[in-house]
Parts: sequence; structure tokens; C-alpha cells
Amino acid sequence: MTDAFADPTTAPSEGVSVPSSPTPGETLQADVLVIGSGPIGATFARKLVDAKRKVVMVDAGSMQSPRPGEHLKNAFIYQRNIDLFVNVIKGHLQPLSVPTNKLPVPTLDPGAFSVDYGKFEGLDHNSQNPEQDPIKNLDGAAATYAVGGMATHWTCATPRHHPTIERYAGIPSDEWDQRYAEAEKLLGTHLHEFDDSIRNTVVRETLENEYSELKAPYQVQRLPLAVKRRDDNSEFVTWSGTDTVFGDLADGAHPDLFTLHPQWRCKRLIRKPDGKSIDYAEVEDLIHWKTYHIYAKAFVLAVGAILTPQVLVNSEIDKDLPALGKYLSEQPLAFCQIVLKQHIVDQIGDDPRFKEKVEKHRRQNPRDPVPIPVHDPEPQVWIPVSEGRPWHCQIHRDAFNYGALAPNVDSRLVVDLRWFGIVQQRPQSYVSFSKKYKDTTGMPQTTFNFEVSEQDREYHHMLMVDMCRAAGALGGFLPGSAPQFMPPGLPLHMHGTFRMGDDRATSVVDAYSRVHGIDNLYLGGNGILPTATASNPTLTCVGIALRAADRLIRELPPPDQP
Repeated sequence: MTDAFADPTTAPSEGVSVPSSPTPGETLQADVLVIGSGPIGATFARKLVDAKRKVVMVDAGSMQSPRPGEHLKNAFIYQRNIDLFVNVIKGHLQPLSVPTNKLPVPTLDPGAFSVDYGKFEGLDHNSQNPEQDPIKNLDGAAATYAVGGMATHWTCATPRHHPTIERYAGIPSDEWDQRYAEAEKLLGTHLHEFDDSIRNTVVRETLENEYSELKAPYQVQRLPLAVKRRDDNSEFVTWSGTDTVFGDLADGAHPDLFTLHPQWRCKRLIRKPDGKSIDYAEVEDLIHWKTYHIYAKAFVLAVGAILTPQVLVNSEIDKDLPALGKYLSEQPLAFCQIVLKQHIVDQIGDDPRFKEKVEKHRRQNPRDPVPIPVHDPEPQVWIPVSEGRPWHCQIHRDAFNYGALAPNVDSRLVVDLRWFGIVQQRPQSYVSFSKKYKDTTGMPQTTFNFEVSEQDREYHHMLMVDMCRAAGALGGFLPGSAPQFMPPGLPLHMHGTFRMGDDRATSVVDAYSRVHGIDNLYLGGNGILPTATASNPTLTCVGIALRAADRLIRELPPPDQP
């Protein structure tokens, strides 16, 4: 790849000193350094390059596809059999905090088998964490180290957040509408890509009848998805990934303005002596084991709700940000799978809307008792958050790191139900980082202290009851997949850890995503959300990033000006 400037060994500008580094390194320069290549980092990069600014992007993960950050579910084999994609997701999730096993203590001699935690000094295997209280852990929390981040395997659900229950009031409502529309265009959000699906139609209509009391705009409806049905073969779709956000940058356009370095890990950000701005980032090339000092006019850190504060803590910036890592929230997830009722399936064969498809399927498969074509697109249905129903409902068939079907189960008859709840942000819930132990990547080990209030628990009980109502309308529970709450952290929607706000005591960034007290450091991602949410966060966070990028562009010097 081409560097963002011609000579990577060029010394930094006059008056800027380079502190000694334990590893011999080089210096790089750019207008903006973007750390993290997920949808948020890509949003900043796209906007900055469009404004003719030089951008260097680094990511600790490797390239997984020819186009950087492509959704891996676009592969032929996974569109043919979505359940095979489950193992791809599992392989991309690195656990964040795994409590170590404690040996049992005999009654007669309590000290005989006590655990010597000294042997865990420097432990970095699979994020095992002797400091983690298992009761307060987010067991399912994980990070994805790959170019594109979680967008290499996300569900692509892009709902707008509820205007009063979920959205941040510090951004005007008309600007929310503007940013949402811009974000939907950038991500490629569509509503009607599954309208030709028989299953999508019957599932949606069955739930519309069940929930007839829900009125627009919060009724049962099509799930907004970042996906496009292909023109060359309508049996397949293209799921949006970070490459969608990159646009022509994913095809190598503007090499003089944009450079992406995979497997380059940002260890820390170094402030200038007055502490009011970032001087450079210390970045390690994990393949060639070289250290770079990357100087820029501005820095964007967007590596997730947990890894972003990890970098800031490792940079000792947390000392000036009392809210960093606090107000941790995660959505509880209730999940089940149902098998469609027989009468719903039987009605498909008699429905004149589906006559042509059903007859063609029966001619080709005369012994198949199911009237649904083999490659009928999956259902994609949504019930939004609304007053009195502070939970987000997705009714579909997709791949997660759970819920895979056995090989002998006919997936045409199975529907997944996922109900996401709300946990209010409170300072008592937080993420911290060890001064003693390192994680697998060599950074300070993550430790969770996650708590849920009694009010939250009451809403979660109501959520579960509601999911069972929807399930009962559609069918019976698939054996082994009865209604259950999944391990905390499994939705991978953690938020609040570097929340937006005006008060430095309770927030980390201002309404334009700039870190309090540091004039050239911007943060992006789920951690920025300052209110509890139940809906998928990506669209909202992209909208916030678009707003921040516009402000950053206005504050940067004109192109080519020192």
C-alpha cells in the first residue's frame, strides 16, 4: 500500500520532538489518523477524503476479504446455507474477560488449596482474568480483530432509535432526521429487499394480526436492513459491510489521500506538554514488529465501546476523564426459535399470491411436503421500541454465534425471535483495565462490573412475556431452543463507556464527539451513546460520526496548509 505521504522516514515538523521508543521505529504524517476500520472509522475516512484531507487508517486486525471490510456472509456458500456462517462468527469473536477457574477449598485445611494468583503474572491467554468477578461479568462480550470489525458479520439491521426513549436530546430532532437519512444512504439501508419472500409475508401478516393494537409508526413492519438484492441473480443479496461505507476507497481510489494499514495496533496516544492536544500515536506493525509514531492534525479513535477506553487508559488520558469506562450498558437478549404452525404452512399452498411459485416448486420437487420454495428468502420483520414497550423485536432467520440448526432440520419452517431490552446507564456499571494483567493483544486486561436495577429486571420480565406471545402466534418452540435469556454481552451492543454530553463529570465527549479538554481527539462508536437503547446501534452511531466529521473538517486547516 502507498503511504499517506511520499517519504515515511521524514522527520516531524520543526519544534516537535520524538521521545525514545523501546522499539526502533519511523514517523508518519497525515492530516488525520483514524484508528479502527469499522463502519464508524470508515465514515470519518470517507468524509475526510471527500474533503481532500490525507487520512492514515490503522487496525489491529487482518484483511479478511479482497475489498477491505466486506461482509463475509456475501459468499455463495453462506447464502445457500446461513447456518454455516455461525462458525465464521465464532471464529471472529475474541472474548474480552474470562474469569479464571478457582480451585475448591477443603473444609479441614482451608489454606491447602488456595489459589496463588502470582502464577498469573502477565497472563495473556484467551483473556483469562483473575480479577474478574464472575457475577458481574459480561460473559458474552467479545471483540472482532479484523479490517471491517463487527461489520464483517453483523446482521445489518439499521433501525432508527426512538425519538424520546433512546435518542440523545442534545442533538436537535431535525438534525437527527438529516443525519439518519445520510447514514441510511451511506450504509445502503433498504426496506423492501425481502418483499418477494413467502415466509416474510406470512410471518409479518401473522404478527400484524396478533399485535393489531400497535399503531403506526410502531406497528409490526419490515426490518430496515443494510442490504441490496442483486440485479444479476435475485436469489442472492449483497449485505453491506465497511466496504460499502468506504465507497471507492475500498477499490483503491485516492491512494494519495488514503492509506489503510491492517495489523497495525495503536498502543497509546501521546499528548503535547500542555495536555490539550494529541501530538502523535504510538502504533506497532504486528507483522514486521516495527513501531511507528504517527503525527496528525487530528485523531479519531473508533475501536468499539471497550477497546476505545482501553487505548485511552493505556495512554493515561483517563486521569482527566472521570466518566471514562463508566455508565456501561448492554442490552439483555431473549431468544427462541419456533417451527411454523401447520395451518400457516398449509395456507401458503392455497394463497393465490404465491400460486405461481408454489406450483413451480411442486413440479420441481414433487415429493416435498412443504410448499415453500427451497431458496425462498428468509423473513425479516421488526416491532420497534415504543412507549410502554421499551424493547426492540426482530423476527427473522439469520446466523449468530448461537442458534445454529441441526443438519436434519428444515430451516424453511424455523423462525428466530430476538427481543432486545434496555439497561439504564448508571455509574455503578463500568469497565476497568488491569495494571497487572495483559489480554491476548498485549493491552491492559478488560474487567467488567455490570449491574442491573430492579426496574430494569421488571422490564426484562415483561419483554420475555411479550416474546412468548409472538412465538405462540407463529408456532411451537424448536426442541433445544425454548425461550431463554442469553449470556450478558452476547448482543455485542455495549454502550455508554465514553458517552456524549456537556458535563465533564458524567461524559467523555461533547455533542460533536470531541473529547473534553483535548481539542484534536474525536471518538466514535457505540460507547458514545449517552442513553440506554434497545435497538441496534450502528445507524445511530454512523449518524453521530457524520456530524462529528463535518465539524472536524471545518476545524482542520485547508488542504495542504500546515
